[in-house]
Amino acid sequence: MASAGYIQVSLIWVAYAIAVLLALVIAVITTFTWQTHRDRSAIISTVAIISLTALLATVLLLPVDIALVSATTNSALGIKKDWATPTRIRNILLTLKIVYYSLYSFDALLCLIVIPFSYFWYEEYDEVEEQEGNQTFGSRLWGALKYTIAFILLVVIIFLVGFFVPASGKGRGEHLDLDFFKRLLDENHGEKALTFGLGLLITLGTLMYTLYTGVGLALLPVSFIKSAPSVSAPQLSENTASQLEQNRERQRQLEMCSAGRSEGMSQKDRRELEALAREERTLVRRERLAAEAQGEGKSWIVRTWTKICAVFRPIKLIGGLLLILIALLVWVSMLITGIDKAANSVCKEHCGYILAHINVFQPVNWIFVQTARAFPVDYILMVLLILLLFSSSITGLATVGIRFLWLRIFQIRKGRTAPQALLIATVMLALITLAINYAVAMLVAPQYAAFGTQTFCDLPAHHADEIPSCDNHPEAVKPCSEWVDRHYSMQVCTPTVMSSFLNRVTLNWPVFGAIDFWGQFVFLAVFLIVFLTSLFRTPQMGLSEFDEDAEADEEEGLLASTGRRFGATWQDITGRAKKTTNGAGAGDSSGRSEIA
Repeated sequence: MASAGYIQVSLIWVAYAIAVLLALVIAVITTFTWQTHRDRSAIISTVAIISLTALLATVLLLPVDIALVSATTNSALGIKKDWATPTRIRNILLTLKIVYYSLYSFDALLCLIVIPFSYFWYEEYDEVEEQEGNQTFGSRLWGALKYTIAFILLVVIIFLVGFFVPASGKGRGEHLDLDFFKRLLDENHGEKALTFGLGLLITLGTLMYTLYTGVGLALLPVSFIKSAPSVSAPQLSENTASQLEQNRERQRQLEMCSAGRSEGMSQKDRRELEALAREERTLVRRERLAAEAQGEGKSWIVRTWTKICAVFRPIKLIGGLLLILIALLVWVSMLITGIDKAANSVCKEHCGYILAHINVFQPVNWIFVQTARAFPVDYILMVLLILLLFSSSITGLATVGIRFLWLRIFQIRKGRTAPQALLIATVMLALITLAINYAVAMLVAPQYAAFGTQTFCDLPAHHADEIPSCDNHPEAVKPCSEWVDRHYSMQVCTPTVMSSFLNRVTLNWPVFGAIDFWGQFVFLAVFLIVFLTSLFRTPQMGLSEFDEDAEADEEEGLLASTGRRFGATWQDITGRAKKTTNGAGAGDSSGRSEIA
């Protein structure tokens, strides 16, 4: 039996290793997809990839945590398995705690020291001074360190506050006569300092998560549905070439007509010539985009990938509809849990709104508990859920941009994100991911995230040290929760390390727990408003915010307009445009009208 336990635990860690490798691939793709091609920096790319991988590895540790504690219990009988001795369980939890604290500390180090240093290192670079020999490696290093010292002092202050200031929730928590809470309050000063620091970062991440993830979760499914083009790339290229030829011919006519006049070109012709010149620039950009969409001048790998994307384009419509259903399911589940906790939590804000048990059917939590019986189905679903929220955060960043209040500082766009914006976005994603961890563990699937599939036998014991078994009383098997009436249930129910850590944060620092909890309702409101708005209209950028790249992005929308034609998809696959009797053809309807 002991060997079976070792095998099961080993398989869970192998699954986590595979997930981390997947996180590395996602981090590489995300970084190289969004960063600008003109101002690439090897240091910034490396830091961004490492940071994204680390934060994804942190949040993907939650399914491992749940699977390990669930594996120690026989859910049908409500007792621990034979191999799950107290020593073995302590070793499992110690390993998890070491990995958690290592990853969290590494995330904090990246966000507060490494990424700021990389930012200032890039800012200190001056190409002119370097060519003149006035900038050395030492001067650049000192310039970056000089500004990074402020962030280092911030880290020291945070940990000193957490180390010396008494936990504000300690007095109230000790009046709760439960072993669960007493264990949460029993910690050394080092743990308390780390708890305070990470609790502060989770709270800051929650403020960003409510906006960016809420907006992204609403827009991501809609972007899938509206991604099929109304005009294929070959058809667009052919139509654009025809319009460009007509445009230039008309410009030549106007110039030739004015050449023979002594008074020069009339005001009417001059206005028309200026309009034609603007239209020519737009058509040139459109011709370039159409060529890029077809993979012209690129490797066969890029061209093959372009055709594969065109083949699977109709499936994106189905995928978008499926994502809408999943997003609404998550939204409803979070709303149910939030209302349930706000109304029925015994300790309310003093312990982070811990719930004795779910009083209303919660669909996402139920799905995870049921699928956990067939590992690794629940693990895969949890990974997909986390990746959905992570992708939604990226979509939200790309839509809203990096702002200070209403002022846009940087834009996040595919292939055009500045190195500074990439680093700032990485920090924001790291903080948002910490908030996602809280949301998944506390609202999306609270009972599953805290105890997995663990159960206990709710029958009286004959002796104080005896743990009853429900062999003949299956109806007495109850799911584990933080609030239990039997004193021996805590010997059977082992809370996950993540839930214990989050509960410790909210119990010791109630202000963090209150902000994190009520921030979820702001997230739900933002999602609902943006989702309903996106159903009726597509958000448009103000004219004052347009620049040359933004105009190019607008033109690129021709390749992803809201109209959908399977004919366009077929032409993208074959690489040939449909022959038309009119020289301009579809370009008159899909080209010139959109330029105007």
